[in-house]
Amino acid sequence: MSKAPSTSFADTKPHYPILDGLRGIAALVVVWYHIFEAFATSHLDQIINHGYLAVDFFFMLSGFVLAYAYDDRWSKMSAGAFLKRRLIRLHPMVLFGAVLGAALFYTQGCDAWDVSKVSLGMLLVGLGLNLLLIPAPSAYEVRGLGEMYPLNGPSWSLFFEYLGNLLYAFVLRRLPLAALKVIVLLSGLGLLGIAVWSSQGDLCVGWAVTSEQIVGGSLRLIFAMTMGLVLCRSFRPSSSQHSLYWGGGVLILLAVLPRIGGAEFFWLNGLYDTLAVVLAFPLIIYFAASEQIASPRLRQVCSTLRELSYPLYLVHYPFLYCYYAWVKNHELSFVDSLPGALALFFGSIALAWLVLRLYDAPLRQWLAKHWLSR
Repeated sequence: MSKAPSTSFADTKPHYPILDGLRGIAALVVVWYHIFEAFATSHLDQIINHGYLAVDFFFMLSGFVLAYAYDDRWSKMSAGAFLKRRLIRLHPMVLFGAVLGAALFYTQGCDAWDVSKVSLGMLLVGLGLNLLLIPAPSAYEVRGLGEMYPLNGPSWSLFFEYLGNLLYAFVLRRLPLAALKVIVLLSGLGLLGIAVWSSQGDLCVGWAVTSEQIVGGSLRLIFAMTMGLVLCRSFRPSSSQHSLYWGGGVLILLAVLPRIGGAEFFWLNGLYDTLAVVLAFPLIIYFAASEQIASPRLRQVCSTLRELSYPLYLVHYPFLYCYYAWVKNHELSFVDSLPGALALFFGSIALAWLVLRLYDAPLRQWLAKHWLSR
């Protein structure tokens, strides 16, 4: 394990470097998944068809990291102190992503959503809801697509991440390993049911305020985060090698495989999604956590991927709305829009790096110094 970088808090434990690298790879997959959404007419013809599963991987990593970082601290730390730490870690980027989404909102108009009809007052209400991470009711869903957070769509997973942190602080951390395994089993069965019998036949749920979406998002969170806790608490190092390469390759392969079963056999795709989450992801995390990295250069690559993954996740989507509008307004193919897609991809990475260095890391350090010290 490598030492924590300077942008982390002083008392952060050493990191699992391969897990850091895989987190970054998953974030890059998400960006391309969203780029290709501009050309999909349904769930059936998305190019990176299963890119949404990266969220389940993030949730599972969160469970593993929470158990590793905090399980042995509760004799010296209250639930309030834990939640302060998590707010400091997560919320600055939630704020930045919401403001960025609002700033770009009136540049994103197209046939799918007419932003010119949204009043400034309505936009400010939507901004306030996103800043506080409150799901937007239908009356204040300014884009009209049913999104939980219409100014910055990926914020929905942060809503569930916060719920997961609350569950960990008040319930899950107190449970023995056997009880956690029961939760994994039951939520895994629920996940299978959602994936196989849902209206879409997949696990792309949680991003909207409907009963199906809320139940599906909750099951995705509970299974993945609890599985992460189980993996960490039962972890015994193996002799894994090259797990960054094969683990990253499997993540990418699972995301890019075409839809399974087509429109006639939705259940096949649901089964595929479930197997990816309940079997492939735990194996990747377990073996990736086992490997040590001797190369300083590779350790730095993994550290950089980790640092960029979260800001990249929350800064890229407001620009994607602009990209979608451009593609739809001019009826562009992917080849026609490739320069814009590449500019969005690399520009988002550059912006994530700048935001990390100039805003996120300094603000977190300041908050840790002045808020946690109390």
